[in-house]
This record gives sequence, C-alpha cells and structure tokens, in this order.
Amino acid sequence: MIHLSKYCHQTKFDDLRVHQYAALNNYFVIGLMTTTEHKKGNLMTLDEMKQKFTTIFKTDGLPEAFFAPGRVNLIGEHTDYNGGHVFPCALNVGTYGLVQLRDDRRLRFYSENFSENGVIESSLDDLKPLEDSRWISYPMGVIWAFGKHGYPIEKGMDLYIYGNIPNGSGLSSSASLEVLTGIILKNCFYPDSVSMPQIALLGQTAENKYNGMNCGIMDQFASAMGKKDHAIFLDTNTLDYEWVPVNLGNYQLVITNSLVKHSLVSSAYNDRRRECEKGLLMLQCALDISSLGDLTDHQFEVNKHLIRDEIVQKRVRHAVSENRRTIAAVKALKENDLDTFGKLMNASHLSLRDDYEVSCPEIDTLVETAWALPYVLGSRITGGGFGGCTVSLVASDKIEDFKEALSDAYKKSCGKIPEFYSVEIGDGAHKL
Repeated sequence: MIHLSKYCHQTKFDDLRVHQYAALNNYFVIGLMTTTEHKKGNLMTLDEMKQKFTTIFKTDGLPEAFFAPGRVNLIGEHTDYNGGHVFPCALNVGTYGLVQLRDDRRLRFYSENFSENGVIESSLDDLKPLEDSRWISYPMGVIWAFGKHGYPIEKGMDLYIYGNIPNGSGLSSSASLEVLTGIILKNCFYPDSVSMPQIALLGQTAENKYNGMNCGIMDQFASAMGKKDHAIFLDTNTLDYEWVPVNLGNYQLVITNSLVKHSLVSSAYNDRRRECEKGLLMLQCALDISSLGDLTDHQFEVNKHLIRDEIVQKRVRHAVSENRRTIAAVKALKENDLDTFGKLMNASHLSLRDDYEVSCPEIDTLVETAWALPYVLGSRITGGGFGGCTVSLVASDKIEDFKEALSDAYKKSCGKIPEFYSVEIGDGAHKL
C-alpha cells in the first residue's frame, strides 16, 4: 500500500461564484467522439492531430503531445466523496492534447470533437467562469486551480483537444480533460514541483470549486495514476492506494453504453452528496467518525435510528455497504475468486438502484438481461449514474453472444441498440 497522506491537505480556496451550467449541459462530456464518429471508426492519428494543430493555429512550430485516459470503476460507486474505498482502472481511450506555449497571456482552445465552436479565446488575466464558456471550463478551471494552489501560469498557450471516448458514456471525460490539462501545466511550468497525485487533487478542485460539480477524487486519481493491467484500490479518506493486477482468466470486462446521456451537474448527483453529508452529521451526534467510510455495517445498523430521514438513511446505507463490498471484491480478485467478485458487482448494482437511486430503466434492462445469462458472472452500472454505461464480467468465448442477447433485449424494451466497447486497462496520463 502506498501512502499519500501528505497530499490530502488541500488549500482552502477563496469562495468563487459557481458557474451556472444551463449553457454547459450539452457540453458536459467533452473531448469525446460523437456516436457517429465511433461507429465509423474515424479515429485520428497523432500525425493528423499535429497537422490540424498547425492549420488551426496557423503556426509552423511543433506542439508537444499528451494523453490522459478515461476510466471505468469496477466497484465502489459514490463512495469517494464519503471517505470510502474505490476500485477504478484507467482505460486505453481518453483525451489527447497538443500544446504550444505563447509569448503573451492569451489562451486559445480548439476541440476537434466540437469543431463547430471553432477556436475559443480567453486570457490568463480573466479566469473567472463564463456563462458561455462551454467545454473550456474544464481546462480553464485547472489553470485557475493551479494558480490558487500556488502554481501560477505566466504564459498563454494554444491547446488542441481530441478525444476517443464515446460521447455521453460516463467514462470520466471531464476528469480526463482536467488531468490532461494538469499534466500539460506540470510539464510546461512545474516539472519537478507538481506530483501526479497533486494533479488529481487540482483537477478535483477545478471540478468542485470552478465548475460546481461536487465529485470525489476517484475519476481524477484513476486518470492520473492508472497502471496498465492494474486497477487502483484507493482509500479516498487517506489517499493510500495499491495497484492490484486484474487477472480475469477466461473472462473479460465488457462496457455497454445505454446511450442515455447524463449531465451530472444538472442531475441529482449533488443532491446525493448533500444527503450523505446530512446523514453523517446526524451520526456524528453520537459517533466519533469523520466520514461514512469509517462505519462498519454493524455500526450502521445499531445507529441508523439516529438518521430520522428515511431517504437519507437509504443513502447512508449504500455508502457503508458499498465500501464493505469494495474491500471484499478486491480480496476476492486477489484470490482469483471471480464468482464472488461477480456477485459483489451484482449486489453493488442493487444498492445503487434501490438505496442510492442513481440507475434508470434503460440501465436496469441491460444489467438484468446480463444477470440472466449463464456466462456472465456480474454486471452493474458504472460511473455517476443517471445513464451512461454498465460493466459486465463475461466469458471470453461468449462475448458475441452477450452482445446479441443485450442488443435484442434492449431494442425490444427501449427501442434502440446499445453500444459495446472493447477497451484495455492502460496507463495514467503521460507525455507522448
């Protein structure tokens, strides 16, 4: 286990008016391919990106290239902001960034995925959130967070973005762009003084304080600290972590996109966090705990009467039980007990559906169809919820049967065909 307690203390930032997201809801998932692009397989090469960079920004200079991955969480959902454990892994899909520093303080942004917006300009002298800043709120927020944390950015830049995560999938595109921006700033300005865990924390700060999304640390940490063929067993209360090999034998992880796009800022995500905070305060009247992650199942059952709101009690029950399931799932994986791992995935979904109420009918259809297949060990919603993707543990020789079964059921129930992604567990953010 690697200890990162020294990184846990975060600077108390000045209050900042939270950006109102009415104009951003359609751009929440940024740096990603559209569904059409994904189906056509129109993936850009790095050379093509460099050529576009020189054309768009009208420069002969050679930009530096970086990559930050998306993530999938195997288990441990909505526990990261409750001081519990999570178990995500970085993917080999994510967000690419090409950058060239300027001699002035101008900021110029371009996303290949939202090319209709053209080049969007701003300045280091005006980092306040804008009502119509669209996707650039994510890199702008990280630049702002660096400065607030004692790492001011003194030179402007031209930044080109391209991503290859399917749009609206819930595979942490915002965190990917935040971490991408962070590693760019680290390499260009603070190569020796900013660590990768700090990049994750600064990305979370940007999301919380600048963009108004009260997420935990999991997504940014997975994108920054991922390791090929490993998942990260992370204690979000201390930031102690362990890379755990993902050895699935004759099984594979399959990600299924419901095509139900979520916009977590405008959803009930922040409500869930407030409900958990309310439950914690009620429990703290009698218990010496700093987070819900400190609670055992037994302690919750003995003290749940302190939570007088039935809805809040359900939210807390999920946070406590999901933390216990995550710890047990990691133990099962280490012992090559995939049957137990799969059962814990299933239990996780039930808790997210019934106690935390972040699933939706489309997601439930996919999960319940998967449960009925004898070659599927487990299936659950992954990510923040309210749409997005499921992750399933499927026998390797039955992948096509799995896709066919879920496609048939989903079309019959929901009138559309889900998308399936073949991804690998990859490394965290890095320079190319």
